[in-house]
Amino acid sequence: QLQLVESGGGLVQPGGSLRLSCAASGFILDYYAIGWFRQAPGKEREGVLCFSSSDDSTYYEDSVKGRFTFSKDKAKNAAYLQMNSLKPEDTGVYYCARDCRVVGGNVSGRYVEVWGQGTLVTVSS
Repeated sequence: QLQLVESGGGLVQPGGSLRLSCAASGFILDYYAIGWFRQAPGKEREGVLCFSSSDDSTYYEDSVKGRFTFSKDKAKNAAYLQMNSLKPEDTGVYYCARDCRVVGGNVSGRYVEVWGQGTLVTVSS
């Protein structure tokens, strides 16, 4: 069974940091493009970043560039999202996904084959 499981969400004050984890099972995460997406309350899901396994590059949306960092651990078959300098507008449910793409300059979930269940991040004082 192909599965992604996120963890690490929670409540954090503005300016704080969180590290989200994404554990993969049923496939080797290292072979695929892995993305992080988020959905704020009352809004559509949006892309945050997309890591390309073909050239080991990561595309970040402008809204998180310089604050969020993608990483992965091949031995653990897991990916991570380090989030620093968090803002209230970063609040939302965060999802990791397999098979992201960058389409028209934006991270797209159109071709995603596997979604995680999401983990809630709340940035508030």
